[in-house]
Amino acid sequence: MKRILFISFIFFNYFFHLNACTTAVISGKYTADGRPLLWKNRDTWAVQNSLRYFNDGKYAYIGLVNSKDLEGKSVWIGVNSEGFAIMNSASYNLNLDNNGKLTGLEGRIIKQALATCKTLADFEALLDSLPHPTGLEANFGVIDTQGGAADYEINNYKYTKFDANDPTVAPFGYIIRTNYSHTGPYGFESSGYIRYNSTNDLFYQAVSTYEGISAQYVQQNVAKNMWHALIKENPLEEYYNLPPGTTKYIHFRDFIPRSGTSSSVVVQGVKKGENPDLATMWSNVGFPMASIVVPAWVSKIQLPKVVLYDKKIKDSPICHAALHLKKYKIMNIRWGKVDHQYVNINALVNNKGTGIVQLTKKYENSIYRKTNDMLAGWYKNGKRDPKQMKAFYSWIDEYIKEAYLKEFNLKL
Repeated sequence: MKRILFISFIFFNYFFHLNACTTAVISGKYTADGRPLLWKNRDTWAVQNSLRYFNDGKYAYIGLVNSKDLEGKSVWIGVNSEGFAIMNSASYNLNLDNNGKLTGLEGRIIKQALATCKTLADFEALLDSLPHPTGLEANFGVIDTQGGAADYEINNYKYTKFDANDPTVAPFGYIIRTNYSHTGPYGFESSGYIRYNSTNDLFYQAVSTYEGISAQYVQQNVAKNMWHALIKENPLEEYYNLPPGTTKYIHFRDFIPRSGTSSSVVVQGVKKGENPDLATMWSNVGFPMASIVVPAWVSKIQLPKVVLYDKKIKDSPICHAALHLKKYKIMNIRWGKVDHQYVNINALVNNKGTGIVQLTKKYENSIYRKTNDMLAGWYKNGKRDPKQMKAFYSWIDEYIKEAYLKEFNLKL
């Protein structure tokens, strides 16, 4: 009996730690350009991810999906044609005192919200319409075009709203959530306390300066950052001066990027009164430490092929490439049940600047510059240029393909 319980505990612990996320809702009052941000580092067993365009509801939308979900039943973060965006993180401390069965259908709620909601009020009406028990135990982050930015902690019977625009709730304009909720008790049953504090340290550094928080800062300086708030160390900074080919492994536990991080996405909303078509979704599809950011907008124009599902590989090309680098370069221990707990830090950074994180950042910087220049023109004109968008998607497809072939000898 003891052995069965022990094995069950190991399985639960392994599954539990793979189904975790680090997220944030950021008010436009505190961002670099005055536009709200929604961020999710998605941690899950479903590491094969793609982007998809949907037109199956009141509003069209784009979102991050499991590549194996061919019917598109669930979405894990996305934005719709009305500039409404939503994501979630699993919580494990909200339904401790009741016996309502959990459904695990947060992704379907996100899909439903994207298809039907325009504002935070619409989302609250959707929540009010759910039968009880809801089968939910999660934190949902939401932004809209009216300046709304909030997080909702939802259990089987009620939800609590945390408003990122309320200084008594979010004094620095952001709300971070990992895998526990602030309306539940703190304890062993939940996780993400260290990731919460690590993220808070990095966010405060940005929000307290004139540069402020931007989508690029979140993706490059938080989502991929290995600052560890408990032990006060950052391996990326500690070992960047080692020459290439140096054997150096570190224990990979409780960093913001994790062994099960499948993607990282930031939705950059719009200011009140701006065209909702200008809401931008910046996605590192695939293991973020080995992925290159791809911006996208809600449009009938086909998304870049590198982020779309490919039948031949049964995944998106960029995710497939990132997972290859993860397996053979970054987390390349072949034997043992705990291989996912160790990282070859020298594969990520070195003193020649040829580490995977260093090389991908070089290409990302070019993408951010080109995209932001294009967005500046769109903001000025109040609308997107479809021909320019189509040409940009073609460019980014070729640019990313060339990057992986040149730097890693991987053909997308």
